[in-house]
Amino acid sequence: MNNQDTTAVLSPISAQAEEIETSSLPAATPSASGASSLSGQRLVASSPEKKKTGKLGEDRRFKIFSGTSNRELAEEVCKFVGVPLGETRLQRFSDGEVHFQLLENVRGADVFLIQPTCFPVDQHLLELLIMMDALKRASAGRITVVIPYYGYARQDRKDRPRVAITSKLVADLLTTAGANRALLVDLHAAQIQGFFNIPVDHLFASPVLVSYFRDMKLPNLTVVSPDAGGVERARFFAKKLDVPLAIVDKRRTDINVTEVMNVIGDVRGRTCLILDDIIDTAGTLVKTADALLAQGAEEVYACASHAVLSGPAVERIAASRLKEVVVTNTIPLREDAQKVSKIKVLSVAGLLGRAIESIHMETSVSTLFN
Repeated sequence: MNNQDTTAVLSPISAQAEEIETSSLPAATPSASGASSLSGQRLVASSPEKKKTGKLGEDRRFKIFSGTSNRELAEEVCKFVGVPLGETRLQRFSDGEVHFQLLENVRGADVFLIQPTCFPVDQHLLELLIMMDALKRASAGRITVVIPYYGYARQDRKDRPRVAITSKLVADLLTTAGANRALLVDLHAAQIQGFFNIPVDHLFASPVLVSYFRDMKLPNLTVVSPDAGGVERARFFAKKLDVPLAIVDKRRTDINVTEVMNVIGDVRGRTCLILDDIIDTAGTLVKTADALLAQGAEEVYACASHAVLSGPAVERIAASRLKEVVVTNTIPLREDAQKVSKIKVLSVAGLLGRAIESIHMETSVSTLFN
């Protein structure tokens, strides 16, 4: 019986960013059950234009690889750092089972593996675990898993009887699969770092977002936290912009169902900027904007690190009274979201690139936020 497989073919950033060569995997030895060989395409990432001619580009023991969830971001990071994206082959059997192979030597190398666990979350998480297992078995010197968006982060505690703490489970899976270090961006709760038994570097997208809104010079600006859990994040943001802070009291009645109760703080006649870490179905975001406008706000903008945008999120944003929604590219933007003019995407490739450089060179990552 033959197994038909399909190769994940990934779109490059530019015509020069990636060359696709057709080749075949070595024939697999048939098993007792009659499983047959795989065949597919080889994805070869050519060297992008280097940002600089430093030592990293010449360091053969420094490598960056990517999964399929956000290859464009990985290519941007590689271009910033000045190294080529590592060569891999990822295929699937007809039933969806993953087959992964490294196409270059990583023995003793300092490897960074970029893979946000965004939609489909389980598929991309399993890809990540399989890629790490391959790196571990290929004797990589150190494996740093770079997860711009950490899936399952919202399930970080027992808020109801008999539920799983899935963010802890994922941390255990990553460690067991072979991760020696983790580089994460804007965790839903900073305490998730404690779920890991390996070093964790927690980055914030705020420098990218703060810079954008500082340049906009919005009049009478007030930063708004859409819930009590995001107050610390919003306070830091407001301090950087030197503007007041307001809070919206939000009550969650069910998963992805919220009810905005009231606004704490004076927003009348102000331009409001809602700050959140994740925009999922956008229900909270739109209701928060309506509550602020009902309290006399002039205009409402919004920004978030992770544009999950599931379900009716894009339609809700497009139909809302929000002036603009700014997100980062930790998650690739949905095709329908790209058509909405009020959704703007900022890149965190430079932030990730500088952090990767610091980790490899054994210098301080925290200085990036000073």
